[in-house]
Order: sequence, then C-alpha cells, then structure tokens
Amino acid sequence: MSDLAAALDIVGARWALLIVEKLLDGPQRYGDLQREFGMGTNMLATRLRELEAAGVLRRLPLRHNTRAYALTERGLALRPAITALAHWGAENL
Repeated sequence: MSDLAAALDIVGARWALLIVEKLLDGPQRYGDLQREFGMGTNMLATRLRELEAAGVLRRLPLRHNTRAYALTERGLALRPAITALAHWGAENL
C-alpha cells in the first residue's frame, strides 16, 4: 500500500477532512460540529470514532455529558495538506 493510500484510509472518508479542518480552529463540541455540517448524528459519531482511533483527535471531558473534540499533534500535522487542498480548490474549481 502506498503512503497516500494509507493516509486516505484514515482521512479519506466522507466528512473526515472537513471535521479536521473545523478542529484546526480549536476544540469543538459535538453538537456544534453536527450543526456546522448538518450531517446525521450517526455519521458524525462514526467519523469521530474513526479519527479518534487513528490518533487524529481526542475527546475532551466536559460537564453534563457533553463531548468536545480537539486535534492531537497527529491531527494538527494535517494543516499543510488541508491548506494545500483548499488552495487547489480555490484555484481550480
């Protein structure tokens, strides 16, 4: 498997990079992410679990059974790739 294929196994699923991009702004609560993207809670929960299992993000404990998520160092390392993709999109689409 190529390095690119291995990376896409982690962040190539639908919504994954958009979640990471949003978390580059700082920690986000689950409900805020759901409202931001308007996706079903089952899809959001699945993507968050996958990214957490891959070490891209971590859960933050909050009061009242509220969950928040923040990028790990591994997740923050995606910033240049996301910036490059956004730049490519702006220039080519």
